[in-house]
Amino acid sequence: MSHLTPEIMLQAYARGIFPMAEGRRDTTLFWVDPELRGIIPLNDFHVPKRLKRTLRQPPRVTVDRAFQQVIENCAQPTPGRRTTWINDEIIRLYCSLHQRGHAHSLEVWHEQTLVGGLYGLAVGGAFFGESMFSSQADASKVALVYLVARLKQGGYRLLDTQFVTPHLTTFGAIEIARDKYHALLTEAIEASGDFLALPDEAPADEVLRLALGDCA
Repeated sequence: MSHLTPEIMLQAYARGIFPMAEGRRDTTLFWVDPELRGIIPLNDFHVPKRLKRTLRQPPRVTVDRAFQQVIENCAQPTPGRRTTWINDEIIRLYCSLHQRGHAHSLEVWHEQTLVGGLYGLAVGGAFFGESMFSSQADASKVALVYLVARLKQGGYRLLDTQFVTPHLTTFGAIEIARDKYHALLTEAIEASGDFLALPDEAPADEVLRLALGDCA
């Protein structure tokens, strides 16, 4: 795969496929369309009790303030994970999509230090969560709660996690068959999501209320 452009990326995601690399230093990409797709149903989002306590005095959370820092941190190896699927080409493409207003990040800070965050791509009313990182306990989890609140406030219909991990299942992530996913995606991308509908300075109790909705 070569000469990928932001436009091709948007078209691919709208069709339910996404790119990955074999490893951080690999120079090539391949397309993925899993038989089972991970999603977090926005109306059935869960927040673990311990995290609710953390959210009473959350760290500072920002939106689109340090996109490249977030994706570069997501690309770094961690204990138990020697390499990632995010290579230089992925970083280049997503930074370009961010500059065009299609890719977004949430950043979690301890004072002036970035300690966690996530990034993803928005197409219509669908948000494709790509990756998250944390160098401080619960930082990426806080970012996910703030993301869900933002998606609900902005009228999004679908939160795609691509795959399901034990970490994501605690928030309500499920796997669905490819054909069901594509049906949900078709409906979602026809909607109009506004990623910036929720003010940056929204208080934590409002964020938690939005994220949980009727489950609060």
